[in-house]
Amino acid sequence: MLMSVRGAIAATLLAGTALAATPAFAQDAEIPADISVSANVALTSDYRFRGVSLSAGDPAIQGGFDVSHSSGFYIGTWASSISGGDVYGDQELDIYGGWAGDLGSSGLSLDVGLLLYAYPSGHVGKANYWEPYAKLSGSLGPASITTGVAYAWDQDSLGNQDNLYIFSDVEVGVPNTPFTVSGHLGYTDGVLAPDLLAGGLDDTGLDWSVGVSMPVFGPLSASFSYVGVDGASVDGLTDDTVVATLSASF
Repeated sequence: MLMSVRGAIAATLLAGTALAATPAFAQDAEIPADISVSANVALTSDYRFRGVSLSAGDPAIQGGFDVSHSSGFYIGTWASSISGGDVYGDQELDIYGGWAGDLGSSGLSLDVGLLLYAYPSGHVGKANYWEPYAKLSGSLGPASITTGVAYAWDQDSLGNQDNLYIFSDVEVGVPNTPFTVSGHLGYTDGVLAPDLLAGGLDDTGLDWSVGVSMPVFGPLSASFSYVGVDGASVDGLTDDTVVATLSASF
């Protein structure tokens, strides 16, 4: 299945608008010192969501921007081209807001928020759903570790079922090199489990990845990850694969 052209164009326009508007806005409106604006764009060989390909194994174009306040509150949006059929269409649009900050002198930081997964080009049934999340981050020696949880309550778009996702990420910089190695492990219990997302029957599952990233030039960076899920292959959407991504942050 080929990647949707319309979804790719929509994601590209979103990212391009964010990148073009940010400097102009900064100059013309004089953004207050306690507000910061950032943007990101990416081209990835396969959009994997919790181990499952949402782009049918094809490349995806992605981009978004964030606005944050010195108090820790933030809002943002992010989009990706997908191959979601009649229900989800060819574009995912995430809209989110929350608070992130340090927890005193503990060396830990907390990020809590609410995320809306929207599918503006879907035209059959209900697809949009909400998911609050919380992440706790800290350091252990040279490693940066993040552990988090996301919970989507019963919603019409989820078939009146809920979903719990628990995950942990770790990153370690390789001394005297530009490389950072990373690992991820996630557990899903509910309607968004990898097998169910790909069309199977199991409502629990694990997803995992190991990877390496590096700066390329200026704001550009590249990453390569080996991604997999437990259980049998479902239509090739849950097969283990290597995902290559070229991204830029501004």
